Amino acid sequence: MFTDICLMHILLAAATSFEIQPSIDLLKAREYPSGNQGHPSPNQLSSPGHQLPSPALHDIDILLTGIGSISTVHALMSQVGRRRPDLVIQAGIAGSFIPGQKGKVMAIKEEALGDLGVYEDGTFRNIFDLKLSDPNAFPFTNGLLVNPHQHWLDLTGLPAVRALTINEISTDRARIDWYQQNIAPVVESMEGGALHYTCLKEDIPFLQLRSVSNDVGQRDKSKWDFRSSIAHLNEALVNIINKL
Repeated sequence: MFTDICLMHILLAAATSFEIQPSIDLLKAREYPSGNQGHPSPNQLSSPGHQLPSPALHDIDILLTGIGSISTVHALMSQVGRRRPDLVIQAGIAGSFIPGQKGKVMAIKEEALGDLGVYEDGTFRNIFDLKLSDPNAFPFTNGLLVNPHQHWLDLTGLPAVRALTINEISTDRARIDWYQQNIAPVVESMEGGALHYTCLKEDIPFLQLRSVSNDVGQRDKSKWDFRSSIAHLNEALVNIINKL
């Protein structure tokens, strides 16, 4: 499909192994179809930057970054310093600001940072509102971290949406309403903005995939749909890898 995607080194990143374990298992099975002989150990698989077997023409490293923006930036930069990838794919579950989306997988076109600033008197003012930074100073575009690699987004075949990154899960109804009215995100995660920021600064093509496990603000985890969201996330992830 694209002549520039042969012999690629792909970095597959996730906050936890839980979210992408089906894809890890499939990559292992492709290399070792007859059994366990030669398999990497569980400890190796969970270590940052461990290289896994991959489809023909490509090699894929798995990076478990940990939860949150700070650990994600550190893990990505450490891995890029060891071995620069041709493409980074981040995959994980997310909360949705739109009800009825559980199990739906989306590609993230642009990220907003939802807790870099001050929230007071029912209003959030980010660093751009506070005149602490230019909303168009690289890597930002109108205050957003935008994925410029449209052909990679198109390759996913998924709806491309806006996401919000925060380091605390949103539970306050007034704050959720403010996000919806002023930022209009579709999903929320704790690591997406870190991926966009790092890859834009390092000039590395990237994709972010998110599968909805819950509605934003829903704290009863018995109502979260981990099974469906993870199954659909990994189905989409493997489909994209196969397209390469």
